[in-house]
Amino acid sequence: MKYIRVALPIILVAAIIIINMARCAAPANTIKATDLMAEITSNSVNGRDPDDTFTAHMADFSIELFKQGMSNNENSLISPLSVILALAMTANGADGETLAQMITLLGGGITLDDLNEYLYSYAKGLPSDDNSMFHIANSIWFRKESLEVSPAFLQTNADYYSASAYSSVFDEQTVTDINHWVKTNTNGTIESILSEISADMMMYLINAVAFKADWQNQYYEHNVRSGSFTNISGERQSVSFMSSREFCYLDDGMATGFIKPYVGGYSFVALLPNENITIGEYIKSLSGAGFLETLDKAQYTDVDAYIPKFEYDYSVKLNDALIALGMPDAFDPEKADFSNIETAQSDGLFVSEVLHKTYITVDEVGTKAGAASMVAMPSSSPGPPDEAKIVRLDRPFVYAIIDIETNLPVFIGTLLSV
Repeated sequence: MKYIRVALPIILVAAIIIINMARCAAPANTIKATDLMAEITSNSVNGRDPDDTFTAHMADFSIELFKQGMSNNENSLISPLSVILALAMTANGADGETLAQMITLLGGGITLDDLNEYLYSYAKGLPSDDNSMFHIANSIWFRKESLEVSPAFLQTNADYYSASAYSSVFDEQTVTDINHWVKTNTNGTIESILSEISADMMMYLINAVAFKADWQNQYYEHNVRSGSFTNISGERQSVSFMSSREFCYLDDGMATGFIKPYVGGYSFVALLPNENITIGEYIKSLSGAGFLETLDKAQYTDVDAYIPKFEYDYSVKLNDALIALGMPDAFDPEKADFSNIETAQSDGLFVSEVLHKTYITVDEVGTKAGAASMVAMPSSSPGPPDEAKIVRLDRPFVYAIIDIETNLPVFIGTLLSV
């Protein structure tokens, strides 16, 4: 049951995900670069509604990426949606075994066309309104007169990802333009993504997603009390706990938790490992199927829930994680094949780095969360019991923000210290 409901380096900077309180769109008159969308019009395309196969694979990808990308000694946060959108757009420029590995990782072996269709419908179907904002924007930037990009590559990303395209000389003004676009599309949360552009950079692909949601039942002054949080090092930290009565209890045998709904189509999920199980042991036990099953078997019962107020950012390099998950060729200069990016095919393009950055704040009103991913490519249920359950998140725990239609996590993280 569902509850809450190209012979030179290229850098693809992808998936900047951060909280947004308003519809994000960079004003055209502030961008000095040449807008190429006059020549590239998005076609009407058929999407593919998320089904059990897509949902199951997305859940597996989300959990496995989280397990590979988390830190053992600091707060972690991964946005699987950010990473998969970044890599899917990159995959539209791949070919051969490189493409095959990427599609196997991202879509479980479906075709690239099918993956684009699934992600098109999934992203388009994510709820967004005045109380629960979720906005996705994409832009592609090219070095003028130095890179001849395949029209098919541009068209596909325009059709399925609504990507705008700009041509620029890649000077200081381009840095200003890109940073302005980023700042505008993240409601000012991310001031900049670039400090300079080196002479060998040919392209940037930027995806921005903005999210903000208020609690369905917000906290008041009497709901907030000071308390103690035992961090990953065993030290006690003074924190402010927000208390509430919730009604969806989780128990997977190794952890207990609850679901707290936001206004709109998202919910906050918390899973606190049992006293005899470390956070590391618990995360190792997680699987996509298990995560979905735990949510599907949530019990409708009273839960006295205690959430610490927290705010942090996180940064992780995902190269090793993605190689371990099955796409090594993209990182190998001798094997990588991204020949579908250019009209004049060239050798030597490969992924040198996938950097992922995230941010989250949880307070009395709701949650703001975000992430940024950069792909760098150089060349070469039971009835309620008599008593309420109690879940006090006063030691390291796992949490997620899910969309209630699929139960897939758009963010998933750990709080190890406050």
